[in-house]
Amino acid sequence: MRIMRLREVMTTTGLPRSTIYRFIANGTFPKPVSLGERCTGWVEEEVLDWVLTKIDERDSDLSVA
Repeated sequence: MRIMRLREVMTTTGLPRSTIYRFIANGTFPKPVSLGERCTGWVEEEVLDWVLTKIDERDSDLSVA
């Protein structure tokens, strides 16, 4: 298991910080893990699964059209 920091999550998803936190608040993005008093990270597998879900959603939308 690997933990990703915010900058890497932003690079992986292509999303800005504010959008990531808005998606977390909406319950549509994986929640970060507290690593310390002022440090958080995301489980890499959860972030990659989220990206794959977005790709699957795109592909299913294309097959319906």
